[in-house]
Amino acid sequence: MNVAAGVVYSLLLLIAAVADLRTRRIPNALVALLAAMGLVLATFGAAPAPGLRASALGLVTGLACWLPFYAAGWLGAGDVKMFAAASAWLGPLRALEGAGIAALAGGLLGITWMFWRYGTKGATNSLMVAASDPSLLAPSEKDLGRSRRALPYGVALAIGALAAGWMPKLLVLR
Repeated sequence: MNVAAGVVYSLLLLIAAVADLRTRRIPNALVALLAAMGLVLATFGAAPAPGLRASALGLVTGLACWLPFYAAGWLGAGDVKMFAAASAWLGPLRALEGAGIAALAGGLLGITWMFWRYGTKGATNSLMVAASDPSLLAPSEKDLGRSRRALPYGVALAIGALAAGWMPKLLVLR
């Protein structure tokens, strides 16, 4: 049963990442399905109440990790909701681990995106200038939303959630 659930979890996150990459949106129906399945699956263990509690705490932890970035305008609501829903499968400690891995993946994705979007010279100049003022890396108003220029951060969040689910204790959280 655990492998089957892991395959479903992975497929849902893959669909979310592809949707974010293609349209810069993650459908609410997909997020709701991901969250509901995580919460329901948590009740199938030997102790349903503690499982459900851990699942709900995971959801809240995943939301708390990325909500400030949404409030600052750096992430879309769909990205944050998707990670929170995935965290219902992970529980609170794995949600923190997934957030850490997602942040690392997001940094690599961001740098790769810069080089792809602006070329070697433009990306290098941007990174050098940003070294003195990191706020310059914040997305502009025109880069937010469904713009093709916006970084599909849902991809990085899905990578973090998948890594925390399939390779627990990768960052050695106990």
